[in-house]
Amino acid sequence: MSNGRPLDRRRGDCRSSGNASSVGYPMSLRRAEAVLARFGFDRYMLLLILTVVLASVLPARGGAAVALSHLTYWVIALLFFLYGAKLTTATIVAGLANWRLQLTVLALTFVLFPILALGLKPLSMIWLPTAIGVGFLYIGCMPSTVQSSIAFTAVSHGNVAGAVCAASISNLIGVVLSPLLFAVLIPQGTGYGIESSAIWKILQQILLPFALGQLCRPLLAGLLARHRTATLVVDRGSILLIVYSAFSAGVVNGIWQVISAGSLAILVGLCAVLLAAVMGTALLAARSTGMGHADLMAVLYCGSTKSLATGLPMAGILFAGQDISLVILPLMIFHLLQLGVCAIISQRMAGRADLRPA
Repeated sequence: MSNGRPLDRRRGDCRSSGNASSVGYPMSLRRAEAVLARFGFDRYMLLLILTVVLASVLPARGGAAVALSHLTYWVIALLFFLYGAKLTTATIVAGLANWRLQLTVLALTFVLFPILALGLKPLSMIWLPTAIGVGFLYIGCMPSTVQSSIAFTAVSHGNVAGAVCAASISNLIGVVLSPLLFAVLIPQGTGYGIESSAIWKILQQILLPFALGQLCRPLLAGLLARHRTATLVVDRGSILLIVYSAFSAGVVNGIWQVISAGSLAILVGLCAVLLAAVMGTALLAARSTGMGHADLMAVLYCGSTKSLATGLPMAGILFAGQDISLVILPLMIFHLLQLGVCAIISQRMAGRADLRPA
């Protein structure tokens, strides 16, 4: 028996050394992902950054850009069709019962955000191109993000039904309200205006597929529940495709000759200020109205985030024929910041919940 133990230990050592080449790389990759996750970086964020790098190095040109534009149109329609097919009426009804949460999120999204964006626009135009200032106004008018805010709320043990309802209502209202808000806020002489036909095009590309998805939900609900990974691929993949298309056009038009490293740093700083101001106000508003932890988390994530999935296709319609890469750059950076900050907060909230006694 005494000789058996060392022998077993040696065998174990041999097995582990023999498998080092086969498992070492995946394990190191997992460790790297775990380290990045502590700072709020996940695979999706890295893919967004890599997509911008790819568009900067290998932008779509000529016929490829035209084909990509057509493909992007139908991918966006599919994305919002799936949003409609996944959304349950029961969840919306349950969320609407908490009217205090819903009104707080709407006020943060469509009142506070535009006011703060108006304040940051003059500051941004001191150091940055006019299109960047327009981009800040555009951030302020966008609806809340859907998938991310719901996921962060769930991880933080928040009110998921309330988050689903708040994010969905924000996007449905935003299809019409966001371009109207932007048309009111955008000053004359910037070269960026809203044509009345743009509202109808937005309804066609975003709201109509969503409505069709709702009508088809009884037929597709089971299928989508069994293939959640596929729907997630469509959701993330469509955003990456839109980002690649928009930044390809920007690179062809010389976006990186207009934006220096210093200007980019200023832009990141202004986006961070905007995010911090909204998050702080969201927490104060939720606590002052006596909300519990679950509702507070839903308000924080739904009220302080902005939708890239809605904002990018809407920008493609509102600014058709113009170089939109500079306009959407603030939204892109704000989106990356909100994902990172919300990921860190949600992980800490989950850790606190795990430490609570059962």
